[in-house]
Amino acid sequence: MTITKGETMVVTVDRLDEKGSGESINWRENEFGNPKKLKLTIPQTLPGEKVRVHVDQPERRRRKAMVEEVLEANSERTAPPCPHFEKCGGCVWQHWEYSGQLKQKTNHVKHAVEAQGFNPDLVLDTIGMNQPWRYRNKMEFTFAQDGSLGLHEQGNFRKIISLETCLIAGEEMVEAAMEVAEWVRAHQLRGYNKDLHEGLLRHLMVRQSFVTGEIMLALFATEAPEGPLNDAAKDLVKRIGEKFPQVKSLLWLENTDWADRTQSEKNHILAGRDFIYDEMAGYRFRLWFDTFFQTNPTQAQKLVELAIELGQPKETEKMIDLFCGVGTFSLPFASRVGELAGIEIVESSIESAKRNAEDNGISNTSFLAKDARKGIDQVLESFGNPELLLLDPPRSGAGGKVMRKIGRSKPERVVYVSCNPDTFATDIKELEAFGYQLKVVQPVDLFPHTVHVECVALLETQDS
Repeated sequence: MTITKGETMVVTVDRLDEKGSGESINWRENEFGNPKKLKLTIPQTLPGEKVRVHVDQPERRRRKAMVEEVLEANSERTAPPCPHFEKCGGCVWQHWEYSGQLKQKTNHVKHAVEAQGFNPDLVLDTIGMNQPWRYRNKMEFTFAQDGSLGLHEQGNFRKIISLETCLIAGEEMVEAAMEVAEWVRAHQLRGYNKDLHEGLLRHLMVRQSFVTGEIMLALFATEAPEGPLNDAAKDLVKRIGEKFPQVKSLLWLENTDWADRTQSEKNHILAGRDFIYDEMAGYRFRLWFDTFFQTNPTQAQKLVELAIELGQPKETEKMIDLFCGVGTFSLPFASRVGELAGIEIVESSIESAKRNAEDNGISNTSFLAKDARKGIDQVLESFGNPELLLLDPPRSGAGGKVMRKIGRSKPERVVYVSCNPDTFATDIKELEAFGYQLKVVQPVDLFPHTVHVECVALLETQDS
């Protein structure tokens, strides 16, 4: 069979790619009768399924194909409950029973550690959620050019899917966001055009504490809420104040930068304060619009508990918390060790960590705003070698240089909290040369219906 311009094909899904879409490898004949490999990426399919797909330009080696019909379904396929699932990029696995998602995440971690020579049996089954919906305490919505509010289309950051609901966000958060969307329509405000760099509204950030109930609404715009926008801003304050008394922070944040990020050049507090209070593991935190805080508080609590259980902190010990952020792990551990030093490159996070420690009556901590590699050297010089070290790096991992510095500092126990199994496995490989052994890896699902999985691991020196 020769390849033609655009055709319908029946293929079998061989596996999933790193973004959670199905992959199908097919061998075809080109116009000269020679075998040619065609690799199809097929969103919203599961391993083993036989599907009919339409392929544009199948003469190319890699193509994205859209499902026309599922001919033979995976036994774990289920009906997605969200009306936006087929287009919205917020979730990729709503069509997969939750038990299947968890098995996939466990296997991902096992494969990652095995690829680096570790025993995959050290990886435990992923800890899932009893209720894997409404779990996010923070969402960043985007305005389309016509002012409608939603999330990016799957695989297309140029198109915004207007939303009526979102089943992974807290219900009150969604209701508040929809009220903002109604306010935009009432005043006929325009969204931002990324290509022309014009328009008013860019993003809406909503975050809520599931403990205190406090909500923050942060509107990112290219102009100040003054002049022609003054009446609209006052109306927004009135609408939110009447319907959502739990909104304790209503912000208008100016952002004229070309970069499409939720950042601010000038902050305007329309109502309330510029932060909200949240709690985790019995400790209170102040959260600003740019504060990094775990977005699934239920599972983040489990991460903290697991880290403490594995780390076995003692009152006589010194501890370093690397990539400490605002002190999510620092505060619970500080109450259990003699001294704790936290290191984080983001200065605003370090200021928050200091304030959070003070708010919680914790006085045995010191926090340093420095990059991890240089920060370790500075802390070791003044602090001495720790018995316990915890690190919670970004998705890119800590990197070989940082891991070797950790190895040379000789903590008895290393607790690694990871949001990327692949970089985690590469990082801990560096510690083998310093006599560390991997003892256990516990995956935890913080993002149901997505490919992401977190894990907490313990490494010890052989003579510990």
